[in-house]
Amino acid sequence: MAAETQGKPPYPPFTAETAQIKVKAAQDAWNTKTPSKVKMAYTPDSIWRNRDTFLRGRDEIEAFLTQKWARENGYRLRKELFSFSDNKIAVQFWYEFHDAEGQWWRCYGLEDWTFADDGLMRKRQMSGNDVKISEEERWYKDGVDVNTVPISEKH
Repeated sequence: MAAETQGKPPYPPFTAETAQIKVKAAQDAWNTKTPSKVKMAYTPDSIWRNRDTFLRGRDEIEAFLTQKWARENGYRLRKELFSFSDNKIAVQFWYEFHDAEGQWWRCYGLEDWTFADDGLMRKRQMSGNDVKISEEERWYKDGVDVNTVPISEKH
């Protein structure tokens, strides 16, 4: 396969183990904040809904992520497997960032992913809510492994 259309293991149908691998791979890719890398996990015609923004295809995904990470400074993300079935995965996530004025925010959200047979994501729907937080309330301070931060049910 050409690099532009190459698949991405693990492939559906998912098991608990392979779904977890997929979730953490996505988390790690997003934490690079490299849109040209992140977009390659999606089909060339992938459909996205990110809050109130609707996108289609890798070029739109890359442009969206470029703008997102230009304004979300200090971005750090954690994703956890919520549920899965044959070719679908649901994820809960939390990410933190600060805006241009230095105000910290935490986004609490859910994603619904649908995969093509080659393991690339063909549909992503995201709903999230941003909450203002103080410096003291931050979970993902510099050097912290996002996977080790305890997140209770109240979050």
